[in-house]
Parts: sequence; structure tokens; C-alpha cells
Amino acid sequence: MKNFLVKTLANAGALAVAVWVLDKITLTGDSTGKKIGTLILVALIFGLVNVIVKPIVKLLTLPLFILTLGLITLIVNALMLLLTSWLADQVDLSFHVDGLWTAILGGLIVSIVSWALNVVLPDGKD
Repeated sequence: MKNFLVKTLANAGALAVAVWVLDKITLTGDSTGKKIGTLILVALIFGLVNVIVKPIVKLLTLPLFILTLGLITLIVNALMLLLTSWLADQVDLSFHVDGLWTAILGGLIVSIVSWALNVVLPDGKD
């Protein structure tokens, strides 16, 4: 449970950095508290997408992973971010990613920041 919470907080932090850096990834809300709540819910959706959908997509695109020496990972991460944006829109959360190139940059930012936060934050595996 602690590991799940840490990963969700790391995803929320990574998504916050992507929203802050890229102007085409938007998170709107009336107050800071509402934005933080929305960000945590979007991080939960993003985590579920990465746990459920991403392994299936990686398996189906395995030949492309081999052919591109793993560079297709950028596209897969972008598609997961776009799917998260679409799902957030379906449940009326104010998170939006505008376009594939923005999603590629956002996916790269989220991957790097999430990795860094997971290194720094305790995961409960002591």
C-alpha cells in the first residue's frame, strides 16, 4: 500500500512538472486545493493506464521495440499520456494534453521526473 501511494505521489509530481513546463498540457481549477485533488486523481488514472494498458501495447509493438532499439517507447509513453487525458475528460477532470508532439515531450518529462522522484522517495522496501 505504501509503495502504491509513493508511486501515485511521484506520478502526480511528474504530471505537475509537465503541466508547469508545457503550456499545451493544462490543468484548470478554481483553487490550488482543487488543482491538487485533480492532479492526484489524474495520477491515479495515469497509474492504472500504465499498469493495465501499457504492457499490452508493449507486447503488441514488440517488433517495433526491436526495430527502433527502444525509441518507440517515446511514442508509447505519449499514447499513454493522451489516453490519460481522454479518460480524465470522460470523468470530467480538467486535465488536457493538446497534440501528439506535446504528448511526446510530456511523456519524456513525466518519465524522467517520475524516475527521479521514485529514486528519492521511500518505497517501503526497507
